[in-house]
Amino acid sequence: MSKLYIIPTPVGNLDDITRRAEKVFGQIDLLLAEDTRKTGILLKHLGLNVKMQSYHAFNEHKSLEGLIEKIRTGTVMGMVSDAGTPAVSDPGFLLVRECIRNSIPVECLPGATAFVPALVNSGLPADRFCFEGFLPVKKGRRTRLENLREETRTMVFYESPHKLMKTLADFINVLGADRPASVSREISKIHEETVRGSLQEIINYYQTHTLKGEISLVVAGKNP
Repeated sequence: MSKLYIIPTPVGNLDDITRRAEKVFGQIDLLLAEDTRKTGILLKHLGLNVKMQSYHAFNEHKSLEGLIEKIRTGTVMGMVSDAGTPAVSDPGFLLVRECIRNSIPVECLPGATAFVPALVNSGLPADRFCFEGFLPVKKGRRTRLENLREETRTMVFYESPHKLMKTLADFINVLGADRPASVSREISKIHEETVRGSLQEIINYYQTHTLKGEISLVVAGKNP
Protein backbone atom coordinates (compact mmCIF):
# COMPACT_ATOMS: atom_id res chain seq x y z
CA MET A 1 0.00 0.00 0.00
CA SER A 2 1.27 3.48 -0.87
CA LYS A 3 1.98 5.69 2.13
CA LEU A 4 4.13 8.50 3.47
CA TYR A 5 6.96 7.76 5.90
CA ILE A 6 8.31 10.58 8.07
CA ILE A 7 11.94 9.69 8.72
CA PRO A 8 14.00 11.48 11.39
CA THR A 9 17.69 11.90 10.54
CA PRO A 10 20.68 12.59 12.81
CA VAL A 11 21.16 16.12 14.13
CA GLY A 12 24.92 15.51 14.28
CA ASN A 13 26.63 12.14 14.35
CA LEU A 14 25.51 10.11 11.33
CA ASP A 15 25.65 6.93 13.42
CA ASP A 16 22.58 8.19 15.32
CA ILE A 17 20.37 6.96 12.46
CA THR A 18 18.09 4.15 13.61
CA ARG A 19 18.16 0.67 12.12
CA ARG A 20 14.47 1.02 11.31
CA ALA A 21 15.04 4.27 9.39
CA GLU A 22 17.80 2.58 7.39
CA LYS A 23 15.40 -0.27 6.58
CA VAL A 24 12.64 2.11 5.45
CA PHE A 25 15.07 3.95 3.14
CA GLY A 26 15.38 0.68 1.28
CA GLN A 27 11.60 0.24 0.94
CA ILE A 28 10.50 3.60 -0.46
CA ASP A 29 10.18 4.62 -4.11
CA LEU A 30 10.91 8.31 -3.59
CA LEU A 31 12.55 10.33 -0.82
CA LEU A 32 11.65 13.98 -0.32
CA ALA A 33 14.66 15.85 1.03
CA GLU A 34 15.04 19.42 2.23
CA ASP A 35 18.56 19.46 0.74
CA THR A 36 19.31 16.50 -1.52
CA ARG A 37 23.06 17.12 -1.26
CA LYS A 38 23.04 16.91 2.53
CA THR A 39 20.78 13.86 2.55
CA GLY A 40 23.01 12.33 -0.10
CA ILE A 41 25.90 12.38 2.38
CA LEU A 42 23.82 10.37 4.85
CA LEU A 43 22.71 7.87 2.21
CA LYS A 44 26.30 7.44 1.02
CA HIS A 45 27.36 6.82 4.64
CA LEU A 46 24.73 4.07 4.80
CA GLY A 47 25.70 2.64 1.42
CA LEU A 48 22.23 3.30 -0.02
CA ASN A 49 21.04 4.61 -3.37
CA VAL A 50 17.58 6.19 -3.09
CA LYS A 51 15.74 8.31 -5.64
CA MET A 52 15.32 11.81 -4.21
CA GLN A 53 13.29 14.93 -4.91
CA SER A 54 13.83 18.36 -3.39
CA TYR A 55 11.13 19.42 -0.92
CA HIS A 56 11.68 22.56 1.13
CA ALA A 57 10.03 25.70 2.49
CA PHE A 58 10.19 27.44 -0.90
CA ASN A 59 8.44 24.78 -2.98
CA GLU A 60 6.26 22.84 -0.52
CA HIS A 61 3.05 24.69 -1.42
CA LYS A 62 3.32 24.40 -5.19
CA SER A 63 4.48 20.77 -5.15
CA LEU A 64 1.79 19.55 -2.74
CA GLU A 65 -0.86 18.52 -5.27
CA GLY A 66 1.59 16.60 -7.42
CA LEU A 67 3.05 14.71 -4.48
CA ILE A 68 -0.38 13.66 -3.23
CA GLU A 69 -1.23 12.37 -6.71
CA LYS A 70 2.00 10.35 -6.80
CA ILE A 71 1.21 8.69 -3.48
CA ARG A 72 -2.40 8.02 -4.47
CA THR A 73 -1.23 6.23 -7.63
CA GLY A 74 1.06 3.86 -5.76
CA THR A 75 4.28 5.66 -4.82
CA VAL A 76 5.68 4.77 -1.41
CA MET A 77 7.22 8.03 -0.28
CA GLY A 78 9.58 9.07 2.50
CA MET A 79 10.35 12.55 3.79
CA VAL A 80 13.41 13.87 5.63
CA SER A 81 14.59 17.30 6.69
CA ASP A 82 18.24 18.34 6.89
CA ALA A 83 18.37 17.10 10.48
CA GLY A 84 15.93 15.87 13.10
CA THR A 85 12.25 15.16 12.57
CA PRO A 86 10.39 16.75 9.62
CA ALA A 87 7.58 19.18 10.47
CA VAL A 88 9.26 20.20 13.77
CA SER A 89 10.44 23.72 12.80
CA ASP A 90 11.03 22.27 9.32
CA PRO A 91 8.88 21.57 6.23
CA GLY A 92 6.52 18.62 6.48
CA PHE A 93 3.31 19.71 8.18
CA LEU A 94 1.50 20.64 4.96
CA LEU A 95 2.16 17.29 3.30
CA VAL A 96 1.22 15.31 6.41
CA ARG A 97 -2.04 17.24 6.75
CA GLU A 98 -2.91 16.77 3.08
CA CYS A 99 -2.19 13.04 3.25
CA ILE A 100 -4.55 12.73 6.21
CA ARG A 101 -7.23 14.68 4.36
CA ASN A 102 -6.89 12.22 1.46
CA SER A 103 -6.94 9.12 3.71
CA ILE A 104 -3.32 8.32 2.82
CA PRO A 105 -1.50 6.40 5.56
CA VAL A 106 1.21 8.39 7.35
CA GLU A 107 3.82 6.73 9.55
CA CYS A 108 6.27 8.81 11.58
CA LEU A 109 9.31 6.90 12.78
CA PRO A 110 10.72 7.81 16.22
CA GLY A 111 14.16 9.34 16.11
CA ALA A 112 16.36 12.37 16.52
CA THR A 113 14.98 15.77 17.53
CA ALA A 114 17.42 18.39 18.83
CA PHE A 115 15.24 19.89 21.56
CA VAL A 116 14.94 16.64 23.55
CA PRO A 117 18.65 16.22 24.44
CA ALA A 118 18.90 19.99 24.95
CA LEU A 119 16.01 19.89 27.43
CA VAL A 120 17.44 16.94 29.33
CA ASN A 121 20.98 18.37 29.33
CA SER A 122 19.74 21.69 30.69
CA GLY A 123 19.03 20.28 34.14
CA LEU A 124 15.78 22.26 34.18
CA PRO A 125 12.43 20.52 34.88
CA ALA A 126 11.52 18.28 31.96
CA ASP A 127 8.29 16.76 33.25
CA ARG A 128 6.27 19.66 31.83
CA PHE A 129 7.61 21.93 29.09
CA CYS A 130 6.54 23.88 26.01
CA PHE A 131 8.35 23.89 22.68
CA GLU A 132 8.29 27.32 21.04
CA GLY A 133 10.62 26.72 18.09
CA PHE A 134 11.95 29.89 16.45
CA LEU A 135 10.71 33.24 17.75
CA PRO A 136 9.39 35.71 15.16
CA VAL A 137 12.21 37.85 13.82
CA LYS A 138 10.24 41.13 13.78
CA LYS A 139 6.45 41.19 13.60
CA GLY A 140 4.87 39.64 16.66
CA ARG A 141 8.16 39.06 18.47
CA ARG A 142 7.49 41.35 21.43
CA THR A 143 3.95 40.01 21.81
CA ARG A 144 5.21 36.40 21.84
CA LEU A 145 7.79 37.26 24.50
CA GLU A 146 5.22 39.05 26.65
CA ASN A 147 2.89 36.06 26.38
CA LEU A 148 5.65 33.89 27.83
CA ARG A 149 6.21 36.13 30.86
CA GLU A 150 3.82 34.12 33.04
CA GLU A 151 4.68 30.68 31.60
CA THR A 152 5.54 28.30 34.46
CA ARG A 153 6.73 25.39 32.30
CA THR A 154 10.28 25.06 30.99
CA MET A 155 10.47 26.69 27.55
CA VAL A 156 12.49 25.38 24.61
CA PHE A 157 13.52 27.42 21.56
CA TYR A 158 15.63 27.10 18.43
CA GLU A 159 17.88 29.98 17.44
CA SER A 160 20.63 30.76 14.96
CA PRO A 161 24.12 31.67 16.26
CA HIS A 162 24.06 35.24 14.92
CA LYS A 163 20.71 35.99 16.63
CA LEU A 164 21.29 34.27 19.98
CA MET A 165 22.77 37.25 21.83
CA LYS A 166 19.83 39.48 20.81
CA THR A 167 17.37 36.79 21.86
CA LEU A 168 19.06 36.39 25.25
CA ALA A 169 18.95 40.18 25.75
CA ASP A 170 15.25 40.23 24.81
CA PHE A 171 14.55 37.50 27.37
CA ILE A 172 16.39 39.49 30.04
CA ASN A 173 14.19 42.51 29.31
CA VAL A 174 11.03 40.43 29.73
CA LEU A 175 11.98 37.69 32.21
CA GLY A 176 14.87 39.20 34.14
CA ALA A 177 18.62 38.63 34.08
CA ASP A 178 18.55 35.97 36.81
CA ARG A 179 16.20 33.55 35.00
CA PRO A 180 17.95 30.14 34.75
CA ALA A 181 18.64 28.96 31.21
CA SER A 182 20.77 26.64 29.12
CA VAL A 183 22.25 26.81 25.63
CA SER A 184 23.14 23.60 23.79
CA ARG A 185 24.93 23.81 20.47
CA GLU A 186 26.29 21.30 17.98
CA ILE A 187 24.36 18.47 19.65
CA SER A 188 25.84 15.04 18.85
CA LYS A 189 28.78 16.63 16.99
CA ILE A 190 32.49 16.80 17.87
CA HIS A 191 32.26 20.27 19.41
CA GLU A 192 29.02 19.72 21.33
CA GLU A 193 28.63 22.15 24.22
CA THR A 194 26.02 22.99 26.84
CA VAL A 195 26.31 26.22 28.82
CA ARG A 196 24.11 26.60 31.89
CA GLY A 197 23.47 29.55 34.18
CA SER A 198 21.39 32.68 34.37
CA LEU A 199 20.51 34.50 31.17
CA GLN A 200 23.09 37.15 32.06
CA GLU A 201 25.78 34.58 32.81
CA ILE A 202 25.23 32.94 29.43
CA ILE A 203 25.52 36.29 27.65
CA ASN A 204 28.74 36.98 29.54
CA TYR A 205 30.11 33.58 28.54
CA TYR A 206 29.48 34.03 24.83
CA GLN A 207 31.02 37.49 24.81
CA THR A 208 34.40 35.72 25.05
CA HIS A 209 33.69 32.30 23.53
CA THR A 210 32.97 31.05 20.02
CA LEU A 211 29.31 30.86 19.08
CA LYS A 212 28.76 28.55 16.11
CA GLY A 213 26.48 25.72 15.07
CA GLU A 214 22.85 24.80 15.64
CA ILE A 215 21.43 26.30 18.86
CA SER A 216 18.79 24.99 21.26
CA LEU A 217 17.88 27.42 24.03
CA VAL A 218 16.12 26.22 27.17
CA VAL A 219 14.67 28.75 29.62
CA ALA A 220 13.18 28.05 33.04
CA GLY A 221 9.54 28.90 33.59
CA LYS A 222 8.31 31.39 36.15
CA ASN A 223 8.23 30.09 39.71
CA PRO A 224 4.54 29.43 40.51
